[in-house]
Amino acid sequence: DVTTASIKDLHDLAAAHKIHVAAEINDIDTWLNLLLTHCIEPELGKHRPCFIYNFPASQAALAKLNDDNTAARFEVYYCGMELANGFHELTDANEQRKRFENNNHQRAAQQLNSMPIDELFLAALAHGMPECSGVALGIDRLIMLALQQKTIRDVMSFDLGRV
Repeated sequence: DVTTASIKDLHDLAAAHKIHVAAEINDIDTWLNLLLTHCIEPELGKHRPCFIYNFPASQAALAKLNDDNTAARFEVYYCGMELANGFHELTDANEQRKRFENNNHQRAAQQLNSMPIDELFLAALAHGMPECSGVALGIDRLIMLALQQKTIRDVMSFDLGRV
């Protein structure tokens, strides 16, 4: 359960799946992302599209929260690949500022550089951004599936690795 798992629980789960990390990870979201990408994603949507929704609130910095404190966010998977990602936009400028500041506090605790706070974005929210949502669909990934290619590099027009 992603809402109650401890760092030790997630570490033990990773070890059970033979995932060994050289660094010490003291962040639940890092463990959740590691387990998602290495254990769960490859199994998603093998035969039909699969939706993951109601993400942990900490994994959707720009999304509104549902009544159960999960994020109004979803991802669509097919053949073990994320095809789309969408969410209900947070339109509360004060809440968004708190999230940006909290993110920078967490980055500082991990000895990472802080991110600049997007004051223009916050001003737009304060001015009255309407309720909205959006979905980002990976057209390149759809092309990979249609052409039965294993890597995105094989469908990119200008892959920098080929230069």
